[in-house]
Amino acid sequence: MKKTLVPWSDVPQLAKSDIAYVTGDPLLRPFYVYEPKLSAFDEVIRARSAFSTPRTALADVLEAQYASLPHTPAVSDHISSLRDDNSFTVTTAHQPCLFLGPLYFIYKAVSTIKLARSITASNTHGSRVIPVFVLGSEDHDLEELNHVQLFNKKLVWEPEQRGPVGSIGTATMQPVIEELRTLLGESDAAKSVFNRINSACAGGRSFAEATQALLHDVFGAYGLVVLNTNDARLKRHFIPSMKDDLLEQTAFRVVGDTIGELNHAGFRAQAAPREINLFYMRDGFRERIVREDYLYKVLNTGFSFTESEILSELETHPERFSPNVVLRPLFQEIILPNLAYVGGGGELAYWLERRAFFELSGVHFPVLVRRHSVMWLEQDVVRKIEKAGFTAATFFGDTEALIREFILNHASGEVSLQDEITNLRQIYNMLAAKALVIDPTLEKAVRAEEVKAVSALEHWEGRLVRSEKQKHETTVNQIRSLKQKLFPNNGLQERTENFIPYLLKYGDGFVASLMEQFEPFDPGFLVLQPED
Repeated sequence: MKKTLVPWSDVPQLAKSDIAYVTGDPLLRPFYVYEPKLSAFDEVIRARSAFSTPRTALADVLEAQYASLPHTPAVSDHISSLRDDNSFTVTTAHQPCLFLGPLYFIYKAVSTIKLARSITASNTHGSRVIPVFVLGSEDHDLEELNHVQLFNKKLVWEPEQRGPVGSIGTATMQPVIEELRTLLGESDAAKSVFNRINSACAGGRSFAEATQALLHDVFGAYGLVVLNTNDARLKRHFIPSMKDDLLEQTAFRVVGDTIGELNHAGFRAQAAPREINLFYMRDGFRERIVREDYLYKVLNTGFSFTESEILSELETHPERFSPNVVLRPLFQEIILPNLAYVGGGGELAYWLERRAFFELSGVHFPVLVRRHSVMWLEQDVVRKIEKAGFTAATFFGDTEALIREFILNHASGEVSLQDEITNLRQIYNMLAAKALVIDPTLEKAVRAEEVKAVSALEHWEGRLVRSEKQKHETTVNQIRSLKQKLFPNNGLQERTENFIPYLLKYGDGFVASLMEQFEPFDPGFLVLQPED
């Protein structure tokens, strides 16, 4: 593979806070604890060792969740090692997605595995670091995860059920699985890919279990541990924090204050807290809890509780309470011996809103590590980009700007009138200076004429460019087509494309190539392409 790094600041598709964090903007420094660098982890391990972790419950839950999956020595060894006080985790998280969703789902896993390996190899404590992928199986926003784009076709899973998506049975997936079979075709490679996916979704599994099985199939050999946190044994350790949210509403106050500080620094809120940041779950629903007068009510249901009743329900059935995006990071860090969280720019932005809340809650705040972002280029795409006179890095720019640059470089004659416009402005500057001496009221009229004259030249420049575009229509259309392919709807490839076409073409070599090329804290956006 050929690897190119495009500086983060040269990627206009990224958010302001994303670029600010990965480039070390001092305005964000008050909102995180540790510098995101490998050398920080000796200190992080010392600090994390001072906090307790429910290791026995964690390992017991994982062993139960893996009982029905194929035995993989690397995963079993990692789960067993979590009982050891000198073993830690680095974690990423995402809700289950149809067929593992967009490519960045895969990149999260690889980034986490590589970070865990690097910390294990470099720390001076002899600590072992386990890569963990947390499945947000309690989310109920089906529309966010029930579709995938494959071969210019959108496949959609429509289970016609409500409630936590991770709990929905895979029997409801059969129509979309059959659609996938037809789309893949009958080649040996297609049959192999389909059988792997179909096997993960078989056996009466839930959607979360199917996602875990598929992640295990792809990453089990690398030791990735997949955890579904929707378990009463784990949530029991989160009861004090949930009780605080119900009674004291600490997150609402403290996170709200931090968001105000971020706004003052020029950064927008990512996930604003509610007064109560918990949902109540039963079969078929997950609805917000609100407090009205002296009652806790579950929206869109007939459930309501007095204070004593809801506290009793929390003690008896903690699994019925589900944290939202504000509390979920706290839950993860309480139940995992975690050193770092690996996520995209949007995720890290809402973690930055949590530092003060973690400190007040007495919970260790992890290193925030930007996952890898990747643009994967096939050789035919590279050839077309280079034929047009561009590099992969310059192709991140605006489409019309790229076309204009191509026209300026390949026009049959000079089409730019910028020199003429500059000379014209100088003439009007001299005229304005003379007019100002004679009659100050004339300067405004001179400037008005300047605007008209410059507009006329810009109009003619536009006509010259349009004429050249017609001469190079084939290449111009090719540039537009390439931009749409690599940046669908002006977004990033990794947020739209699924990994199945890459698995189909490269087999397990696709993930192996990512493993080889990803290095923790790579200082930029990765562009990967097969060698000639």
